[in-house]
This record gives sequence, structure tokens and C-alpha cells, in this order.
Amino acid sequence: MEWTKDYQLFLFDFDGLLVNTEEIHYQAYKKMCRDRGFELPWDFSRYCQVAHYHQETLRRELMQSVPGLERMESDWEVLYQEKKQAMVELLSKGSVTMMPGAEKLLRVLDQEGIERCVVTHSPLEQIELIKQGNPILFSIPHWFTRESYTKAKPDPECYLNAIEKLCPEEGKVIGFEDTPRGMQALMETPAEAVMITQVNYPEQETFVSRGAKLFNSLADWIHSRS
Repeated sequence: MEWTKDYQLFLFDFDGLLVNTEEIHYQAYKKMCRDRGFELPWDFSRYCQVAHYHQETLRRELMQSVPGLERMESDWEVLYQEKKQAMVELLSKGSVTMMPGAEKLLRVLDQEGIERCVVTHSPLEQIELIKQGNPILFSIPHWFTRESYTKAKPDPECYLNAIEKLCPEEGKVIGFEDTPRGMQALMETPAEAVMITQVNYPEQETFVSRGAKLFNSLADWIHSRS
């Protein structure tokens, strides 16, 4: 595919972009509530609109939406640990799958020998577990995880570090993100920014006005380049 030659480096977020782990996080929160006798009254889109900003926002909104939960357990850390355990159980069942177009894109980049990396706040231990069920992820040679940098997105440090190490000669770089925080980080770098999401975020119009591209899936982005 000729379009692969247009870029010297592909940057990818991980959760919700390459793999469906955002859906797994959502199911883990629902399980945490259900195990305590409550139902989380959010669909997946609503979860994303709340969760993709700040942890405190998520805590506050969830407690307001499930008021009986806070009366039962007011310590958020206790509830969050229960959610993390639910997440581990879901991951262990092999619930994680590749997002539409992700495997095809990674396979093409591997065949063409194009430099690529993942830049994510996910812990390395969790990533290794997900790789076992999705072997195409082993084709990605570089992983910048939370252990690799000091400031999380929306700070651009993680992306700037990746670009400096993998594309030092000012080659053309493209990056893909699925959340507003990730896009804020990516757009503070020299990379061409692409947002992949089916969720309507209020920042999308601003991102596009600043030059970002917007697609529903990586498959749609690939199709646009064909």
C-alpha cells in the first residue's frame, strides 16, 4: 500500500484504539456495581464521555448515578480495587479483541517495515496479558508505557519522547488517538493527528479546526487512503 510510504513513524494509543479494553473497563465498573446489588445506568457512550477526562469526575458521576453505592461504601479506593479485580477476571477470560481495522493496519506496517509504536498509560503487566490473546500486537516493536515517562496525557511528554527516539530526523509522523486527553497530547507534537471514535465529544470540532482528522474506526481511515 503506497500510503504507508507517506510516513516514517506511526504512533498509536492502546486502550480503545487498537483493542477493545475500554469496553472491558466499562463492563468491570458494571460488574463492581452489580456485585453490590446495583445497576450502573450508563450505556458505553455515556461511560466514555465521563471516564475519558479525570478520575475524580468518574468517581463523582458514578456515585451520583448509583446513590445507594456510596451509602454502602463511601471509600472510593475500596470500590476501585473491586473494579480492578473485575477487570483482571475479564482479561483472564480472553475478552479483549482487536478494534476494527487495527489488525490489518498493523500487519501492513509490519510487512512494509514502517516504524511504529504504542504510547499508553496502561501498565506493562496488563499489556503482556492482552498480547497473549492478540498475537498481532507482538509485531509492534516499541512500547512507551506508564513506566516510560513521568507525565500522563494530556501532557505531550510521552509522545514527544517517542518521536525523539524513533524519528529524530524530522520525518513525517502520524498518530492515532480515541480520547480527548490523548488528542490534546498528540496535537502538541509535530505528528499529524487522527481521532478514531464513535463517541461524540465536545472537543471534536476544535480538534478538526486545528487540523486533526476524524474517523469512526481505523478501518475507515484505511479505506480513506485506498
